[in-house]
Amino acid sequence: MANLSDVLLCVCVFPEEELRKLREETNVDTLKQELEKERGKRLDLEQKMTEVLKTRLEDSPPQPPRKQQQSPSANEAEKQKETVYTRMQKWLYDRFGVYIEDFRFQPEETTVEAEEPLSAKRLTENMRRLKRGARPVTNFMRNLSALSNWHSVYTSAIAFIIYMNAAWHGWAIPMFLFLAILRLSLNYLIARGWRIQWSIVPEVTEPEEPPKEDLTVSEKFQLVLDVAQKAQNLFGKMADVLEKIKNLFMWVQPEITQKLYIALWVAFISSCVLPYKLMGFMIGLYAGIKFFIIDFIFKSCPKLRDKYDTPFIVWNSLPTDPQLKERTNATVSRRVQPVVSRSSLATVPCGVSREEESSRSHNPKKGAFHEIFCLPENERPLPVCENGWRCCLINRDRKMPTDYIRNGVLYVTENYLCFESSSSRSGSSKKNKVIKLDEITDIQKYKVLSVLPGSGMGISIATPSTQKPLVFGAMIHRDEAFEAIFTQYMKIMTTASPDT
Repeated sequence: MANLSDVLLCVCVFPEEELRKLREETNVDTLKQELEKERGKRLDLEQKMTEVLKTRLEDSPPQPPRKQQQSPSANEAEKQKETVYTRMQKWLYDRFGVYIEDFRFQPEETTVEAEEPLSAKRLTENMRRLKRGARPVTNFMRNLSALSNWHSVYTSAIAFIIYMNAAWHGWAIPMFLFLAILRLSLNYLIARGWRIQWSIVPEVTEPEEPPKEDLTVSEKFQLVLDVAQKAQNLFGKMADVLEKIKNLFMWVQPEITQKLYIALWVAFISSCVLPYKLMGFMIGLYAGIKFFIIDFIFKSCPKLRDKYDTPFIVWNSLPTDPQLKERTNATVSRRVQPVVSRSSLATVPCGVSREEESSRSHNPKKGAFHEIFCLPENERPLPVCENGWRCCLINRDRKMPTDYIRNGVLYVTENYLCFESSSSRSGSSKKNKVIKLDEITDIQKYKVLSVLPGSGMGISIATPSTQKPLVFGAMIHRDEAFEAIFTQYMKIMTTASPDT
């Protein structure tokens, strides 16, 4: 019994000690405090959430109450509407979404195209492409000109009758549209392999030279010069047309622009007063008569055209910008010339008229031309070389370098070829050269250095008094000078041959 009591006593004492130890280790009071803090934080968060939801509900518009229960047929109808709407929206976006996105304001991207290096082969190829591309337009314009000039009488007569009949009945525009459709139909058949070719003027096929693969340096240089000359002429013509149109509308010549101004007012008033059918009838008849009859008469009689063809006269009298610049310079020189002549009246010698003295004061070199070369007074430079051609005289009979090459200006008169040396302008005229045209035995274009590319920039002239021909080299306008000298030389020789 004693043992049993001891055991029970131990069991009752042991839980109390264990509980005391657990209380000391876990610190239940601190845990309760932390739990209370967490509950307070939770309550604060719930209060804040309710406040935020209240503010959102106040700001948002009132929404209709949702239906708690819907029938299955209503749900299917809503689903069908949603599918149709989404399909429509998708179709619209696929078709027009790209264009709608283009309306966004985006900065323009400046793309710099890569420039090709200069190449003689590429340059000639581009010029040939341009020529081939412009060939249909040139052929069309040539056929129109042939119709207007009555190149083929039967064709022009048939075209005139058809056009006037169409204009009389008001079918001019349908006729042109039908001709355009017919032209496209013929082009379709030609593209399919049919051989259809109709033209009023027979086409001249120019033989195309095959491009050379290996060109020498001189051939490349000459090729570039030829292409550059063609481009220069083309750009010059285009610039003349654009400058004339600009000067026409900018009242550069008021008497010409005034005609256009009055014509526009007449056309405006007529279009307001007259019915359009009558206006079209009158314009169509006038265009046919102008194209087929009036232009043919004017082209056949140039004097009538110069006197009565108003569009032709207006277009030719319109100035370009270089012509306007020359006119302004001429007016300034005319204003300055009387001042110079009045200031030199006191120094006019006896026996000399005022006209002579004014011409001398204006250009003393031309006034004393016959004195410089010891020629008759009637010998003057031809109009083509009033200012002369700058060049250098190469006398291969001389050994001294100072006499071998001389710089100066070359003139041609009715009977003489005159070279004025630059060193002789100080007073001495021993270095000048005068050659009589009827004494020339040979005249040719000359290339001073054969190594350089091109056809040269010189003219060789042989006379009986020189062992080797005289060479006038370094002439920029060599071809112009050669044509003038050779033309005058042939004129002298033809007039002298009957006398002999």
